[in-house]
Amino acid sequence: MRPEVLYALFAEVTRLKGIGPRLGKLIEGLAGPHVVDLLWHLPSGVIDRRFSPELASAPAGVVCTLTVHVDAHYPPRSSRQPYKVACSDESGGFEIVFFNAKRDWIMQQLPPGEWRLVSGKLDRFDDRLQMAHPDVIAPLEEADRVLTVEPIYPMTQGLVPKVLRRAVDGALTAVPELPEWADGPLVAQRGWPSWNKAIQAVHAPTDAGDLEPTTIVRTRLAYDELLANQLALALVRLNMKKKRGQAIEPKPEDMTRAENALPFSLTGSQRLAVAEILADMADPHRMLRLLQGDVGSGKTAVAFLAVAAAASTGRQSAMMAPTEILARQHLETLEPLCEAIGLKVGILTGRDKGKARAAILEALEDGEIDLIVGTHALFQGEVAFRDLGLAVIDEQHRFGVHQRMTLSDKGRGVDVLVMTATPIPRTLVMTAYGDLDVSRLTEKPAGRKPIDTRTVPTSRLDDVVDGIGRALEAGTKAYWVCPLVEESEVLEVAAAEERYRHLHDRFGERVGLIHGKMKAADKDRVMETFVQGDVDLLVATTVIEVGVNVPAATIMVIEHAERFGLAQLHQLRGRIGRGAEASTCILLYTNPVGEVARSRLKVMRDSEDGFLIAGEDLRLRGAGEVLGTRQSGLPKFRLADPEVHGDLIEVARDDARLVVDKDPQLSSPRGAALRTLLYLFERDAAVRLLGGG
Repeated sequence: MRPEVLYALFAEVTRLKGIGPRLGKLIEGLAGPHVVDLLWHLPSGVIDRRFSPELASAPAGVVCTLTVHVDAHYPPRSSRQPYKVACSDESGGFEIVFFNAKRDWIMQQLPPGEWRLVSGKLDRFDDRLQMAHPDVIAPLEEADRVLTVEPIYPMTQGLVPKVLRRAVDGALTAVPELPEWADGPLVAQRGWPSWNKAIQAVHAPTDAGDLEPTTIVRTRLAYDELLANQLALALVRLNMKKKRGQAIEPKPEDMTRAENALPFSLTGSQRLAVAEILADMADPHRMLRLLQGDVGSGKTAVAFLAVAAAASTGRQSAMMAPTEILARQHLETLEPLCEAIGLKVGILTGRDKGKARAAILEALEDGEIDLIVGTHALFQGEVAFRDLGLAVIDEQHRFGVHQRMTLSDKGRGVDVLVMTATPIPRTLVMTAYGDLDVSRLTEKPAGRKPIDTRTVPTSRLDDVVDGIGRALEAGTKAYWVCPLVEESEVLEVAAAEERYRHLHDRFGERVGLIHGKMKAADKDRVMETFVQGDVDLLVATTVIEVGVNVPAATIMVIEHAERFGLAQLHQLRGRIGRGAEASTCILLYTNPVGEVARSRLKVMRDSEDGFLIAGEDLRLRGAGEVLGTRQSGLPKFRLADPEVHGDLIEVARDDARLVVDKDPQLSSPRGAALRTLLYLFERDAAVRLLGGG
């Protein structure tokens, strides 16, 4: 249960004074549904209202707060004219101008003969000073409230700054006194304020410098969020490790036979990764390891050797992929390797029904299947193993931590190997996979040729299509990836269908189409005709981004490449260059191209190193984007920026692991404070693992 001290923060925003259902909906869309979400909605700018000159010296084009006497009102003669109010001080006069404002309201705000504070931007019109629609009109006794630095927040249509500011102020009054959860010596060393003081201060900047993510206040809040993230991961790791593993020590001759079954020699980094995995499997604690490898670096071969190790001691393995296409491709790659050393492989996806499915489930439970490859279908309750020893999870960022735990719970002390072809910078690895040890494959298998990447404007589209025609005549296969439409999969599919019709008119039945709205069976059929049949040019959306292996495909065209992120462009390019032939990737862009998009295209043209590209992606887009919706298993941060606060991630990880070692149940006074922290940042699932939340 969430602690009572946090109840007010997790109330609906409509509980705040002046926020009804309509405004509540707008605030929810902008920041989130709860009061606490307004605390995380940080200012993005400031307006300094402290500048208070006399009218004679007041400059145009600057925000000023003026103390003026209201001299006279001049209502308009027609609705098209402005309403003017003449005001003055001892040094001179000026006009306040309103368009489409109600006379009664203006009279109430600026009563003739009274003195008022007015704050806003001054302009000069016909050599006379004017202020249109002042931001603030207030009596003189409210000078302390007006003459301040005012925070500016990211906004949404339909919401005015004054209303949002009032809502944030309401949220700040709901902030309770919370116990200190950070390590005392760390707080003292860094000179950090308490969380309570930091959250108040971050919403009261005194100048633009206070908005920097490196200020003491923002650093403190970033650390709290990172500590919650790292502690949650450490508790997941503890929970997984608590379930004792079983030492898997394969016979050396079995491993030699498995390595000899591979059609190539292992690279140095593959050998190191295999050694780390086998050492983990031989340990009585469970293996929790991430295998990070660039596109085409040979992760599947490493996974096969881990499967062979488990089978050598009579234990079964499961390999889970995010899509049916990828699962069937893993089956194609692994089945001949497994058969060569006498292992039986099966596949289980949502498509398998009736008697065929029942037969697979029975063979799995009887132990006849050594390796089962599948999709989410492997999670289902009726899937049972005789003795599951190894769970391999491919493209982990498509799954959450809990799905990984669910699969590993289908056996006793199951070792877990997570694989990703999405190169993630080291700081982000810690935030997303802090519960895992990490192996990296940094080399490509011998014989892989570099990919020639070119950037071409869409004005030369016809030339590109002509070039594709010549390549098809020469017996080549090619991909044509259609534009990314972030806000609508429907529009994305429409773009693909339109491009398909255009290319089909030119090349006939040699063109195929694949997109995310198609049924799995239809997608597989199209892929099969592309791999082995009559389709030589495959028009696709980003559904082909991960894992699809067609060695004969040596050309990839990516349309509107400027719309894609770097990591995604790199993943797409990785679909070619998988055979012995030279390959070409054409990035079609439409002018004008923004500076960030231009930098992305240049990085793609200049490099094939996925880890370098991932680092550039982080630099260009920031962690919020790199950890965006397309990598749904990765955490989204509101206060921390892994690029800026990378050093804090390591500090938070070390502190979290120390806490879990010393106080695994979080039962000490600091442990109780840390439970509050987990609830504050909605890492409740980690508390439930303690059995006391």
